[in-house]
Amino acid sequence: MRAFVKNGDVSDSRHLVKFCCFVAPNLATVLERSPDFPASMKRSLRPLFSLLVLAVIVTILSCRTAVRRSFGAFQLENGVSMKLALPVFNSTLLKNAAIDMGEAHVKQEVEQLLEGNFGSAARGRSISSWQRSHQFDIRSRPSSSRIPAQLRSPRYYRLWSEFRKVLRDWFRNKRYQPEIMSELIKQVKRPVDRHYGLADSDRPYASCAVVGNSGILLKAEYGEFIDSHEFVIRLNNARIEGFQRNVGSKTSISFVNSNILHLCARRNGCFCHPYGEKVPVIMYICQPVHFLDYTLCNSSHKAPLLVTDLRFDVLCARIVKYYSMKSFLDETGKSPEEWAPAHDGSLFHYSSGMQAVMLALGICDKVSMFGFGKSVQAKHHYHTNQKAELHLHDYEAEYAFYNDLIERPRVIPFLSDKFKVPPVAIYY
Repeated sequence: MRAFVKNGDVSDSRHLVKFCCFVAPNLATVLERSPDFPASMKRSLRPLFSLLVLAVIVTILSCRTAVRRSFGAFQLENGVSMKLALPVFNSTLLKNAAIDMGEAHVKQEVEQLLEGNFGSAARGRSISSWQRSHQFDIRSRPSSSRIPAQLRSPRYYRLWSEFRKVLRDWFRNKRYQPEIMSELIKQVKRPVDRHYGLADSDRPYASCAVVGNSGILLKAEYGEFIDSHEFVIRLNNARIEGFQRNVGSKTSISFVNSNILHLCARRNGCFCHPYGEKVPVIMYICQPVHFLDYTLCNSSHKAPLLVTDLRFDVLCARIVKYYSMKSFLDETGKSPEEWAPAHDGSLFHYSSGMQAVMLALGICDKVSMFGFGKSVQAKHHYHTNQKAELHLHDYEAEYAFYNDLIERPRVIPFLSDKFKVPPVAIYY
C-alpha cells in the first residue's frame, strides 16, 4: 500500500533531526570559542546541549516504539516508513471458525480406508463403481467389505500400495499453517511450468484470470480479455465451446473438486480433459476414498494431476467459515452455536471458485476474477440449466470475502502477516 505526504512535511522533520544532530553541538562549540562569552558559561554549555540532544533522541525513540506497538507498517512514496492500525478480529468468531466439525468423521474414514475397510454406504458405492469401471469381479469382494481380493493381485497391488501412501501423506498435513500460501509457487507453479517446458522460477505469474461459472458471464464479452492473461484457471471442467466470446478459450490449469474426477474415472482411459490432454488438473479432495480415482488416473495422465495440500484446504475452510458465521451473527443476532444447524454443520464447505481464487493469490502478481456473482436473470452456471445454489456453500459469505480482497485485504482473518495479497479485480 502507498500513501502520499507533502514534501514539506518530510523536509521539516529532516531539518529538525539535522538541527538536533549537527547544529546544536556546533553551536555549543562556537559559543565556547567566543571571547565575549563568560568562561563559566562555556564550561556548562556542552553538558547542556548534550542533554538537549539526548532528550530529543529519547522522545523520538519513545514515539517510534509506541507507534510500532499500535500500528502495522507501510511505505510512503518518498521512502519514509509509516504505520497503519492493525485490524481487530472477533476472538469468538476466530475460535469457532477454527473448529472442524467433520474432523472426527474424516479421521475415522481415513483410518478405515488405510486398513482396507470399505464398509460405509458412500465408500461402498465408490469402490463398486470403481470395480465396474475397471472390470473387477464384484462377487469377489468379501462380505465384510474389506479390500477387494483383486486389489491384492500383482496387477493391482501396486495401485493399492500407492493409494495408501498418497492418502496417508495427504492426511498427515491436516493442520492450520497459514504459511502454506508461500509454498504454492513450489507446489503448483513449478510442476506446471516444467510441464509446459518453462524454467523453474519463483517469480509469480504476471497476471492470472480465474474464470468462474456464473451465468452472469453471458452478459458481457470478456473472452479476449480473459485470454490476454498470462495464466488462466477454469473451474470444474466447465464447457467453453460455443461460449468463447464470453469466457475465452485459453486454459492454463483446470481446477476441480474430486467428485469431478470420480465421474471421469468411470470413462475409458480415465478421460477428464475437456480443455485437452496437455492441460494440468488440480483438485481438492471431497471424500478420502476419491484417492482411488486419483491413484488410477494419475498413472495415465499425460499432464500433471495435482492434489491441494490439506494445510491449504484447512486455511480456506477457516476463512469461509469465519465470513459465514460473521454474516449469520450480524443478520440474525443469534449465537455462534446456532450457526451449524443453519448451514449443515459438518457438511459446510467452501466452493471450488473460492479455493481457485486463493490459489491465484499465491501464484500470481495480479488476479482478475470473472463469473463470480449472481443475478435473478442469470442461470447459476452459464453452461448448464442449473438455477439453484448448493446449500453446503455460503456464496454470500464468499462474496464478502472477495470484496475484502479488493478493498481491504488486511482485515481477512487467518492469513499470515508475512503474506502480501496481490491486487485483485472482479469483472461483472
